[in-house]
Amino acid sequence: MRVVQDKDDSIIEPLAAASPSQTAPSEPADEIFLEGPRSRLAEFLTLLRVMRDFLRGFRALHFVGPCVTVFGSARIQRDDPHYELARKIGAAIAHLGFTVMTGGGPGIMEAANRGAKEAGGRSVGCTIELPSEQPANAYLDRCVRLHYFFVRKTLLVKYSYAFVVMPGGAGTLDELFEALTLIQTAKIKNFPIVIMGTDYWKGLIAFMDQMAQRGMIASSDLSLIYTTDSVEEAIEHIRTKTIEPFGLKPVARRRRAFPWLGERGLSGL
Repeated sequence: MRVVQDKDDSIIEPLAAASPSQTAPSEPADEIFLEGPRSRLAEFLTLLRVMRDFLRGFRALHFVGPCVTVFGSARIQRDDPHYELARKIGAAIAHLGFTVMTGGGPGIMEAANRGAKEAGGRSVGCTIELPSEQPANAYLDRCVRLHYFFVRKTLLVKYSYAFVVMPGGAGTLDELFEALTLIQTAKIKNFPIVIMGTDYWKGLIAFMDQMAQRGMIASSDLSLIYTTDSVEEAIEHIRTKTIEPFGLKPVARRRRAFPWLGERGLSGL
């Protein structure tokens, strides 16, 4: 079963069929953007590049959802138990009817995309230009390559109804607290956040408890995060907090993409 909001869905095109415009030339875009004021013309051109990144993402991902985004480290190896856990959660998300979305790279991201793909589900990624090249993993039906980190984070949130956080580093923490802050401040709806790998994250959970005890966050904010090591518990939490509350229903019809608008559906399912 695949789920969709307002019966809005389409079919998926293979990653190999992606147009050349999906891949942008390598350049230190974030570094230039953040280095401080420049000439008016240079700032205007930067704005156009940011708009291009957003437009590329919107056109590529418009028909891929609804998604569940999986965050986690690119450094996790295939023999790590968390790789297998991410693979299982990716498959379970696909069986629930969602598209699995990740940052598109190796490690946890690859594992989640792989699990979805092996389960016959849909798998997409938003990759980023980095000084040290981070290739897209081989388990993506759709991949959009971006210049700007903040654009990537926006897209990973925009199309998702839930977030699964696996062990990771600074980038994973950034993504976790981005989603949590947006929910806490009601900028996005109360989508579930599931943290998996409880032994790894126990220090963070204890620190958040301390934040609540000292009044830095509300005690109710702690309920926005669900921690577990069980795939079954994670999936049940996602199901009860998304499918019925947000009116997601089995696909009844496919919505046609318009190539003249730059839209592309997802094929093969």
